[in-house]
Amino acid sequence: MRKITIAIDGYSSTGKSTVAKQLADYLGYVYVDTGAMYRAVTLFAMENDIISKDHFNVKELKSALPSIDLKFKKADNWKKAHIFLNGKDVENSIRNLNVSEFVSPIATIHEVRHKLVSQQQQMGEEKGVVMDGRDIGTVVFPNAELKIFMNASAQERAQRRYKELIERGENVTYNSVLKNIQERDHLDTTRQDSPLVKAIDAIEIDNSEMNIEDQFHTVLQLAQDRIAGRV
Repeated sequence: MRKITIAIDGYSSTGKSTVAKQLADYLGYVYVDTGAMYRAVTLFAMENDIISKDHFNVKELKSALPSIDLKFKKADNWKKAHIFLNGKDVENSIRNLNVSEFVSPIATIHEVRHKLVSQQQQMGEEKGVVMDGRDIGTVVFPNAELKIFMNASAQERAQRRYKELIERGENVTYNSVLKNIQERDHLDTTRQDSPLVKAIDAIEIDNSEMNIEDQFHTVLQLAQDRIAGRV
């Protein structure tokens, strides 16, 4: 059976990572969480006082990029690969709202995108890969055999994200999560370098009314059709 490249793009908190992981597991493909890569760079910037609510030293971030080493590693007792920043497992540290607040500004920097896109393209050279993010079908893998664009209302996405953060023990409000999502949407769609847009040949899925199982089966059918050459 031939292997293909599957690119899943879309707005924040649309369930891209969830369905990408499910799909990769089912097909036996490699899953690459590009959002985790940008979050790890953001965490590095926060820990090194490069970015905060009061300042963003872009020049310092650019200078520090060669010293940022990112790797995905998988252990038998983990459901998915964890991202390591300079040898340290930061999978849990990158998932809080504080990191979310600064991801989009970090992602607007051309040099950051260039470094990570290059790594992502290397990861997908042998096909059999599912990758999700904001510019996978337009920049990273413009020739991907299957491109999907995930969408949902901002309110629905905020409700999902709020529930996820509360279950994780975060002290957040729904309104703060909604505001963060709306701000990220604006930054993601208006940045000059690789803005979030739907690729011309991408299939859009609005999952506002879908549960996780419905979403998975919808995407799986699309993938199986492409692998079999039916469309």
